[in-house]
Amino acid sequence: MSVDLDVRNVTVKFGGITAVNDATVYAKGGTITGLIGPNGAGKTTFFNACTGRNRPTSGTVQLGDHRLDGHRTSNRAHHGLGRTFQRMELFESLSVAENVRTGPSAHFSSFRLLGQIYATRKEAAEVNRRANEAMERCGITHLANKTVGDLSTGHRRLVELARAIATPFKFLLLDEPSSGLDVSETHVFGKVLTDFVADTGTGILIVEHDMPLVAEICERIYVLDFGKIIYEGTTQQALHSELVRAAYLGEASVA
Repeated sequence: MSVDLDVRNVTVKFGGITAVNDATVYAKGGTITGLIGPNGAGKTTFFNACTGRNRPTSGTVQLGDHRLDGHRTSNRAHHGLGRTFQRMELFESLSVAENVRTGPSAHFSSFRLLGQIYATRKEAAEVNRRANEAMERCGITHLANKTVGDLSTGHRRLVELARAIATPFKFLLLDEPSSGLDVSETHVFGKVLTDFVADTGTGILIVEHDMPLVAEICERIYVLDFGKIIYEGTTQQALHSELVRAAYLGEASVA
């Protein structure tokens, strides 16, 4: 069953600087929603507010029936909210399979007092099953025993995605996940995302600068500029909006 992410009136301030200003985003489960905007617009700060990495001045974060604002990052993850980062956070010396397994392994072990010391046989089997399915979905099973530090950027991005989807999250926040990929790799990446959402009902809110990818995979788009949501609409509406083009694409008008 898919769950929606409902973030309302979030404001984040650092000293006298307002990084996010009264931002509201509603992202439906089972779909991919885009969050776009120029560099420095506050997109990553917004993600950090959603996941508890920073403390908003005001606003609420709700995933399905659960209010998450005020909870620690780990508690938000327990309720099913996961994310990736602009800068990939992989274990360079570990294999692909070992990296992918760290996602579900950390999730299951955190529910028990001794979970960080040992895993039950049932948990270990579930971790392996999820990791194998995620690697297969991302097309990297043949790289399972390769050291991550030896991989190309494209393959590393797929490892990061596999780890995220191997973990039983209900909703994912993806922060520029296609950064560094070429056109063909980006196309494969987009198909993995759309197939995953269609098959599992997981919702995705994606920060992305690759507009062809956004146009291909997103149903709705929010535009963030100087910390404020300046536009919300379907993908096609956003791509034809003069306001969006002026703010994001640097165009004064649309022919």
